[in-house]
Amino acid sequence: MSREAGCGQWRWPLTAFSDYDPVKKRPVSVSLSGKALGADCVSFEQQSVADPRQDEYRILQESDLRDYLAGLPAIAARLGGAAAAWTIIEVGDGNLNLVFIVKGAAGGVAVKQALPYVRLVGESWPLPLSRSHYEYLALTHQARLVPGLVPAVLHHNKGLALVVMELIEPHVIMRKGLIAGALYPNFVGGIATFMARTLFFSSDLALPAAQKKEGIAAFAGNHALCKITEDLIFTDPYRVAEQNRWTEPWLDATAAEFREDLELHAAVSRLKLKFLNAPEALIHGDLHTGSIMVTEDSTVVIDPEFAFYGPMGFDIGAVIANLLMAYLASVGHETSPGGRRVFEVWMLETIENVWTEFSNEFLELWRTESHGDAYPVTLFPGAAGAARLEAERQAYMARLFADTLGFAAAKIIRRILGLAHNADFELIEDTRLRAVCEARSLRLARAMMVETAAFTTVGAVTMAARMVRDWQPEFAE
Repeated sequence: MSREAGCGQWRWPLTAFSDYDPVKKRPVSVSLSGKALGADCVSFEQQSVADPRQDEYRILQESDLRDYLAGLPAIAARLGGAAAAWTIIEVGDGNLNLVFIVKGAAGGVAVKQALPYVRLVGESWPLPLSRSHYEYLALTHQARLVPGLVPAVLHHNKGLALVVMELIEPHVIMRKGLIAGALYPNFVGGIATFMARTLFFSSDLALPAAQKKEGIAAFAGNHALCKITEDLIFTDPYRVAEQNRWTEPWLDATAAEFREDLELHAAVSRLKLKFLNAPEALIHGDLHTGSIMVTEDSTVVIDPEFAFYGPMGFDIGAVIANLLMAYLASVGHETSPGGRRVFEVWMLETIENVWTEFSNEFLELWRTESHGDAYPVTLFPGAAGAARLEAERQAYMARLFADTLGFAAAKIIRRILGLAHNADFELIEDTRLRAVCEARSLRLARAMMVETAAFTTVGAVTMAARMVRDWQPEFAE
């Protein structure tokens, strides 16, 4: 890919949006200047799908959505047939938003609308609607770098906090497929490319400093979503918090131990600090197996509403964490002893291959597409300089691997001792067996976070996972 296509010689768009006060139940205007956002123009791709109308925010019901889409000629044509015949189903099973699948005679679309509060909790936890606009910015950015690996944006309305996207079919949410024991042989290639390209091309390795800073500024307003991460992942699982929960009574003692473990607290605090102050690249911010849709041949990443400039290892660690949890939860979904061994072998191979292929692609991009202000090649002339720069690249990847393990551990712990849990564990009906699987995951996660230096290769991680799978925790009966 050319430097222009790879680094994206474009500018982040000027943005303004409306939010909604869930307490007063009325919209409020929020405006950001171009200076504040570091932006000075809107790209053609963004102009072509952005709705110039400034609708007052309202939560769309089926009839509202039908009328709205019927008024969009391109969307109506994509759906085909009479609007009255379109089927509309709300399928959102996440924590934050409404998601509709709309199908007509000619085709379908997915429609996502942000709610002004956390759907999992209700109106007592308000959230800014602006997260929909940041998702739109992230999706259009990612589409330039990894076309086909994210859904195409067809329409965006800032006032309604609404994005219309292509309908990804016949894909399934990856987490659901893994719970069922499905194998996805092409997943590694897709996710490795997604992470390598989106992270590299938004980093100082690829971008001039001024352009990178414009990107940081364009996403700086997404701090409410960052705050969710800062609290729910890096803080609450390690203290008494009202919304924490775990599999009782089996994990009561473990939860208490984690709240008193000062070595663990120090380690997670270092990770939180890095999340707060290391804008290495534009990260997805919520890259778990519930945000990935798959078939045997295709991988599509969705839902980047948590996007901001943060540490690269957070995205990579999220993927690794969710694969580790799927592996360690697998025994809880067996219908016969040893019936999922093939799946489990594949899971461990997949974990190793995700890091290996990501690392290889990232390094190759660095060697061939390095046009940023970091590590200028003019400082490394000749054969000796090239060798020294290559050694520095390897050291960089070693540091990134350590970050990845720490963030992966934090993601595992929050899914077991915090607010939002994984279906991988939650769908294990035998609560004691569920607790066993979770205790194994917590044991591995603590080692990965506190003893990170002991894991010098991804093979060391999978070996530890293999060993902990057969560990039997002792619960107070």
